[in-house]
Amino acid sequence: MKICYFDAFSGISGDMTVGALVDAGADAGELVRLLDSLKTGAQMRVEKTKRAGVAASKFIVKAKDAKKHRHLPHILQMIGHAELTEAARKNASAVFQRLAEAEASVHGVAIEKVHFHEVGAIDSICDIVGACAAFSLLGVDSIYCSAINVGSGTVQTEHGVLPVPAPATAALLKGLPVYSRGPAVELTTPTGAAIVAALGVGFGALPPMRIAATGYGAGDRDFPGQPNVLRVLIGEGTVASEATEVAVIEANIDDATPQILGYAMERLLEAGALDVTLAPILMKKNRPGTLLSVIARPADRERLCAVLLRETPTLGVRLYAAERRVKQRRFEEVIVFGQCVKIKIAEDGAFAPEYDDCRRLADATGRPLREVMAEANFAYLKNKK
Repeated sequence: MKICYFDAFSGISGDMTVGALVDAGADAGELVRLLDSLKTGAQMRVEKTKRAGVAASKFIVKAKDAKKHRHLPHILQMIGHAELTEAARKNASAVFQRLAEAEASVHGVAIEKVHFHEVGAIDSICDIVGACAAFSLLGVDSIYCSAINVGSGTVQTEHGVLPVPAPATAALLKGLPVYSRGPAVELTTPTGAAIVAALGVGFGALPPMRIAATGYGAGDRDFPGQPNVLRVLIGEGTVASEATEVAVIEANIDDATPQILGYAMERLLEAGALDVTLAPILMKKNRPGTLLSVIARPADRERLCAVLLRETPTLGVRLYAAERRVKQRRFEEVIVFGQCVKIKIAEDGAFAPEYDDCRRLADATGRPLREVMAEANFAYLKNKK
């Protein structure tokens, strides 16, 4: 599993992303060739530069109709006709779809009526498609990102002067870890926010990995005392491709029935919780209660808090960050009583049949669950020989 980790300590933009990926090893000549297939007429190049003494790569796009506005269907059509891998085409379309959703939310219009402004310009299209093409050139499987420095102050937009983060950027970063530090300028743009919001699978600390390459993408400005660069680390994941930094959500509840708690657990798992547990506790005034604990990806924290507060009578929750380590796992299938059952196999060789498959088979055949699980284990060991 090849991981790409963005360290957005000075924000993230589309051109910084492309520059960092090229700096980390993506072939600049091949990237430009792929972007030429968009038929934008733009001229593109990558230049070496420095920001506060740090060597970095700057991705530059020059186009005659750089400020032309476009709608989502037109942009998706350009992507569909370009010479890209299926993964790059899918990812680029997903980024623009996320952008459209953010713009529609900000302006209160339907997605199909969204009229892209800055992000519909040729340079932004080349930045987003270029980033997705570079991911494919590097063979990236999963994208992670640090907490994102959004900057501060104001920014000039098509709608006038607006506070940082701009409305579309703020909408894209909803639920993600952000902060403000450094010069009073816009450090994170809608294009950069859209790339990590649409494609990122984890946000926060660097995931366990074996680093193979690093790269630095330069921003437009050079700040004294702070390198205006986006750092990227490329490498192989050393554990299972799951969240290693997690959010823990807890609530002490003493006024909910078992039915309410069971239903809340189901809704939390459906909403993306990694795990939900219920444990008996003794609360103040010697009241028996229940500790409801949720383990969540950091990006899902706010959504799961809302589910917990909606589905239980608790008036508040506790939140804290935690780390976890997980074993690499894979699945194999065995035939048990004429049907497929998945076997989960850990990196150290430990194995177990999937409960849901065994339960389904037990219900279908009328056999005891323990017998189905024993037969699945036997079938796996027999095939292993």
